[in-house]
Amino acid sequence: MNTHQFNDRTVSVVVGGHTGIGRAVAQALAERPGRVEVVSRRNGLDLADERAIATYFERLGPIDHLVITAGSAAPGGKLGEVDIDAAKAAFDIKFWGTVTAAREAAKHLRSGGTITLTSGFLSRRATAGTYVKTAMNAALEAVAKVLAKELAPLRVNVVSPGLTDTEAYAAMSHEARHAMLESAATHLPARRHGRAKDVANGYLYAIDNPFMTGAIIDIDGGAQIG
Repeated sequence: MNTHQFNDRTVSVVVGGHTGIGRAVAQALAERPGRVEVVSRRNGLDLADERAIATYFERLGPIDHLVITAGSAAPGGKLGEVDIDAAKAAFDIKFWGTVTAAREAAKHLRSGGTITLTSGFLSRRATAGTYVKTAMNAALEAVAKVLAKELAPLRVNVVSPGLTDTEAYAAMSHEARHAMLESAATHLPARRHGRAKDVANGYLYAIDNPFMTGAIIDIDGGAQIG
């Protein structure tokens, strides 16, 4: 693990860091030298608010690492079933919000800085009834590769998680959530469902590896091949 770039002046920002995968990333970064800024809608940063994002990074000043794990609840359903307004609202948060945060953070990233985005395994796995999630995640992966070129030598990567046990499924009953996770453990090649710490390791790898940019890191238990 290459952590030599972390020191007492290092500033890492985790957008969406109050829950789930983002919280696990923030906790892991907090064990290293430097400061971790955790932001989300919970403490006032709405990714749908372009001006608020710009103001946040202007006030924060120089940073070293940006991780964006914030997402949105994308509507599911087949082509004729999806509410297009709801789909657009989901894009405004996860896709355009992520792009805006990356753009504004890039203005303040120090030399050697990194940006790590979050997509999801549906970006490259065709599954009926999920075209909105597929489109958002695939778009982020494509844009990240372009940004890796445009922002070089700053590094831009994407972590693509599979089914992970987080608060994203809090609305489900305990029984339904347990059944879903157990089904994943049965059918995935890894024979287990994901945990937030499993996925957090991928963000650290992207930050630490100085020879990695424009990469998509799949941490999905083998969902792409299962």
